[in-house]
Amino acid sequence: MAATATACCGSSSFKANFRANRRNGTDSSPSSTLASSPSSSRLSFSSRVSGCSLRSQRSVPSLRMANSGNPDQVVLASAKAEPPLRIMISGAPASGKGTQCELITKKYDLVHIAAGDLLRAEIASGSENGKRAKEYMEKGQLVPDEIVVMMVKDRLLQSDSQEKGWLLDGYPRSMSQATALKGYGFQPDIFIVLEVPEDILVERVVGRRLDPVTGKIYHLTYSPPETEEIAARLTQRFDDTEEKVKLRLQTHNQNVEDVLSMYEDITLKVKGNAPKEEVFAEIDNALSKLLESRKATSESLAA
Repeated sequence: MAATATACCGSSSFKANFRANRRNGTDSSPSSTLASSPSSSRLSFSSRVSGCSLRSQRSVPSLRMANSGNPDQVVLASAKAEPPLRIMISGAPASGKGTQCELITKKYDLVHIAAGDLLRAEIASGSENGKRAKEYMEKGQLVPDEIVVMMVKDRLLQSDSQEKGWLLDGYPRSMSQATALKGYGFQPDIFIVLEVPEDILVERVVGRRLDPVTGKIYHLTYSPPETEEIAARLTQRFDDTEEKVKLRLQTHNQNVEDVLSMYEDITLKVKGNAPKEEVFAEIDNALSKLLESRKATSESLAA
């Protein structure tokens, strides 16, 4: 919340000098004194600036001048002090991570960043990183961590991510990726892990089907197709078999354990086999408490 302080000048001679200086092209107003001070300077409950008493409700961490149209009055307002949310979320295939990302992004207006989507977008745009990644993919090779990390780093540095905050989806996936991001200065406020029993994950994955016409994902048990026509054209991913999904889960679990060691102090583990509304309620509650804690700390420091 922006704090304000009003310069109250009780001396008539000050007012006369103030107006004379404005006419002569000079300025000995309070604003000129403030402009020469660092933006991080603080105003105490009663400060003196060019002979004026500045009275405020609390100290102001960052100030800007607002022209009220009255030369006898200067209004100071604080810039936004609270940093945006920075979230990482991890979940096994079919854990419901995509659904929770949508809900989190919508509620908190964050920039959603998924490494896979980012990789495809970089290749489509023909960027330098995209060209390098494409060379490996055309050879049937995995894209090296250093290329993907650079893509993620560049996206996190874009203005919308810096201003609105970000939700990093399914990344980092290994200790080396987490270490690289930390080396670039990217540290999340919270690391969310969706935990779902393996038998439920296998059932979810094996029953998944794709409509090649609309791109919609169905599940034979939980979200069956609306018509027989749609059911007839559904396809299954080649790796959505029980044998292959168990191998993917094994790899995922090992990678998550490695990454968690980097973020164990800020990890939130959520049971992902509950209804999506309940899962989100738990995540939302944790994020709300995080923001409340930040606000309380900020107000305490400013008091």
